[in-house]
Amino acid sequence: MVAIGVIPARYGSTRLPVKPLLKLRGRPLLSWVIEGAKSSKSLKELIVATDHQEIAAVAEEHGVRAVMTASDLPSGSDRVWAAARELDCEMVLNIQGDEPLLKPGWIDKAVSALAEAPDAQVSTLAHALPPEELTQDSAVKVICDRNWNAIYFSRFAIPYSRRAWADAPGLPLKHVGLYGYRKNFLAEFCAQAPTELERSESLEQLRALWMGAKIRVALIDDYSVGVDTADDAAKAEALLGGRK
Repeated sequence: MVAIGVIPARYGSTRLPVKPLLKLRGRPLLSWVIEGAKSSKSLKELIVATDHQEIAAVAEEHGVRAVMTASDLPSGSDRVWAAARELDCEMVLNIQGDEPLLKPGWIDKAVSALAEAPDAQVSTLAHALPPEELTQDSAVKVICDRNWNAIYFSRFAIPYSRRAWADAPGLPLKHVGLYGYRKNFLAEFCAQAPTELERSESLEQLRALWMGAKIRVALIDDYSVGVDTADDAAKAEALLGGRK
C-alpha cells in the first residue's frame, strides 16, 4: 500500500495561537513532529500542508516539501486532502502537527492497521489512559469494540460509570492524533460538510463515524501529549528533555 504522510500546520489556532512555531526546548513544535515522521519506513513521501510562509520555511529547513493551502479550511484532514488530492497513492496519513513525541513506529502501525483491515476506511492510534487524564478535555478518549474498531471519541470522561475507576480500568483509551485514510474515503470525508456531532466536541473523527466509516484503532506502548494548551506544551517540553 503506497502511503503519503501529510502534516497539517495552520498558523492560527483556537486554543494556542501560532502553535506550529511554539518553541519547545528552543525549537519549533513542528520540527519535533517532522523529525519523528521522517524516519518512518512506511511513507513514500512526507509533506507539510500550511497556510503561512514561516511554517513552510521550517519544513524546508528539514528537507520536507511544503504545500500552501487556504487558511479557512474546516479541519486538519481537509488541509491534508488539499495537499494530497493529486498525489498517486492508496493511503494518506494525517500526521497532526501538535504531537511532538511522535515516533516513526507510530506511523508504521497506522499504515499496517489499515492495510490489514480491508473493511476499515480509517486507522488511528491509542494508548492506555492515565487515570488523572480521564476528566481532562485536552485528553481525547476512545472506546473500541472487540475488533478494535472505534465506537466513540470524546473529550469527556467515557463511558459514564457508577463504579470507581479502579473497578474498571483500561476501558477508555487515550487517543493519539494520527490518522490513516484510504485515499478514496478521504475524498468522501472532505466532501461532507462538518457535522453537528463533530462541532459539539470539536473532534473531526466524529464526522467519519457519523458517515458510517470503520476506524481501526492500533495500540502503542508509548505515552503521547497532543499540544492544545500551554499546560500541554510544558508537559511535552519536560518529556522531550531526553531527546537531542
